[in-house]
Amino acid sequence: MSGGWLEGNATLITGGGSGIGRAVAERFLAEGASVTILGRDKDRLEEVVRSVADPSRVHTVTADVRDGAALAAAVAETVERFGKLDTLVANAGVWDYQRQLTRLSPEEVDTAFDEIFSVNVKGYLLAAQAAWRELVKTRGSIVMTLSNASFYVNGGGPLYTASKHACLGLMRELAYELAPKVRVNGVACGGMNTDLRGPESLALAGRSISASFAKKGPDTPPPPIPLHDSSTEPRDFTGPYVLLASRAQSGPITGHAISVDGGIGVRGFARAAGGDDL
Repeated sequence: MSGGWLEGNATLITGGGSGIGRAVAERFLAEGASVTILGRDKDRLEEVVRSVADPSRVHTVTADVRDGAALAAAVAETVERFGKLDTLVANAGVWDYQRQLTRLSPEEVDTAFDEIFSVNVKGYLLAAQAAWRELVKTRGSIVMTLSNASFYVNGGGPLYTASKHACLGLMRELAYELAPKVRVNGVACGGMNTDLRGPESLALAGRSISASFAKKGPDTPPPPIPLHDSSTEPRDFTGPYVLLASRAQSGPITGHAISVDGGIGVRGFARAAGGDDL
């Protein structure tokens, strides 16, 4: 496709081998961008390359977002391959599967906090640190994958919710610090059918949200969100990323989070209190 909203854009996406990261990569390619996808699983990254119409516009980097030197190298490789960097999509993350504080031992709190915050928050900060100089050159933008848990409770347990609240604050702080040269925004996604994994420290690295969706049958009650009959496939969440990455479409927008959560913000509380059974 030519003439898309991101024609000529060069993008780096962390966590681009699966889930919303892969969906964003595929959508950006369809909109005319060239994309570097970074992830820990080389096979998954190569699968993305094989699946796209024009592999010459995709570059892969096998790395961990907790490695600042690797992120700096990914930025350098993107510039070498595509000549510049216009957009950073900070996306790699883990979920705590709503593991409540009362179900965590002190040791689990200690280790899981370090892992979740290192991936979800430090990973975003390191990516921004690696990319900001190149983004200043292009007057580019950063788009962060946030969550309904960046605003509301019970989208995860205390560790995930705290990490996503931190990402919201990080997005807003960087929007101020990098203005007027670089725009920084976020997309606050709701639940979707994605291969989001849990932390290794809680023995949840092998668990995928997709497995929960696969178990649902015709008699399964809908999720308690207003748009409960809307699609939950990652590709249906990609439009706001395109909008925020496009300078022509969102040039005056920075420090803003677009909620794509099925209307959770207007639902109200499903339960009066979360600890009635304690």
